[in-house]
Amino acid sequence: MSIVTNAVRVQGRLLALLACFLWPGLAGAQTVATPPPAPTGPLTLPECLHYALVNQPLVRQARLDELSNEADIRISLSGWLPQVGATGTAQHYFGLPFTVFPDPTTGISTPRQLGVKNVTTLGLSGTQVIYNNDVNLAARSARYTRLAAGQNTVNTTISTVSDVSKAFYTVLLSQRQLDVYKEDIVRLQRNLRDAKARYDAGIVDKTDYLQAEISLNNSLAGRKQAQEAIKANTANLQQLMGISAERPLVVQYDTLSLEQDAVVDTLEPLNPASRIEYQQVLTQKSLQGLTIDYYRLGFLPSLSAFGNYNSVYQANNFSDQYNMRFPNSYAGIQLGLPLFTGFRRTQNLRKARIQDQRIDQDVLYARNQIGAEYAAALANYKGYFNDYLVGKRNLELSKEVYKVVDLQYREGIKAYLDLLIAQTTLRTSQLNYYSALFQVLSYKVELQRTLGALPTNY
Repeated sequence: MSIVTNAVRVQGRLLALLACFLWPGLAGAQTVATPPPAPTGPLTLPECLHYALVNQPLVRQARLDELSNEADIRISLSGWLPQVGATGTAQHYFGLPFTVFPDPTTGISTPRQLGVKNVTTLGLSGTQVIYNNDVNLAARSARYTRLAAGQNTVNTTISTVSDVSKAFYTVLLSQRQLDVYKEDIVRLQRNLRDAKARYDAGIVDKTDYLQAEISLNNSLAGRKQAQEAIKANTANLQQLMGISAERPLVVQYDTLSLEQDAVVDTLEPLNPASRIEYQQVLTQKSLQGLTIDYYRLGFLPSLSAFGNYNSVYQANNFSDQYNMRFPNSYAGIQLGLPLFTGFRRTQNLRKARIQDQRIDQDVLYARNQIGAEYAAALANYKGYFNDYLVGKRNLELSKEVYKVVDLQYREGIKAYLDLLIAQTTLRTSQLNYYSALFQVLSYKVELQRTLGALPTNY
């Protein structure tokens, strides 16, 4: 009974000790990454981009993937280094093994027990690869796998800059639309009061008053839509920047600077090699070439050196086991030559070459896609830039027309319908102008991305 109790106690202590070792790892595995600090104060576009490139989860994941890939490279290259290991075994024979020996006098085979009851062996072994196709591939592909991981980070960075910039301009467009509706509501409220006063005085009929109220209601509805659009677009910008939607975000801008930034050189030639997507396909092509070489050279032998050193302790009595040591050691070279693998190597080589031809089609498709994206971005930029120029001119004319018609209406020269048309034209011109401006800025970003010239240093 006491033996069982002691065994249970020992087992409980071992489990407690194991839990002490495992608990920090388990606790660390359950921790959740803390969100980055929210930015303070109004942010300009460069500040938003800088924050996104530091805190956006996708960008962080890409950088972590680079570190993970670097670890994989080092793991693969470790095969070139010596592999050293130590072993130890201890065994006790309850019954010694029998070996049959012929009797020297009679010639009759007689079984006899040989050996000692207690044997302990301590060994140290080491191997060194001289040549191996696997480690050769790891050494040759390290450069390209490292390049592919870096290109993935660059691609994620470019996408983040493009998406955040467009989302930033969308938020600004919503804000400017809200400002337009606010200005229009102020004008319409004044007109409504004037129309109501004239109607009460019997100067005009009720249609002016009703038309003023209808226009005011339409602008109030437009203002509500703009307010909700600001909330949705700001949440989208926060998500792209890596900010929680619950945290406030305020952006700032300079209209004059935006108008200057809208201009871009449309004569810059397209070079597909400057696109990161094209570079990624070329890197895949290089890696596939190494895979072809790997299977092509699969017939070469593998060569490695090895060595072992063992210390053997033997005795029939356990108390005398470690009194005498019987060492042995040896070294050698091992050669492995694949003679026949059921045509596996040749079929793998054939498959690798087919995949290489497939990547050639990816290269061709990437060139065509890049050309199509550039043509679409250039056409959209030119179209919206023309709309921007026309909208800017129409906005100036609309302001002048509204100023004159408003003055004439106050003097009783023009009817209220003329004033209402001038107000509607002014509001439409303002909305069209800002829509064209921010569309131009968005497609400028897209045009730079398709050219492979989008700045990412923020």
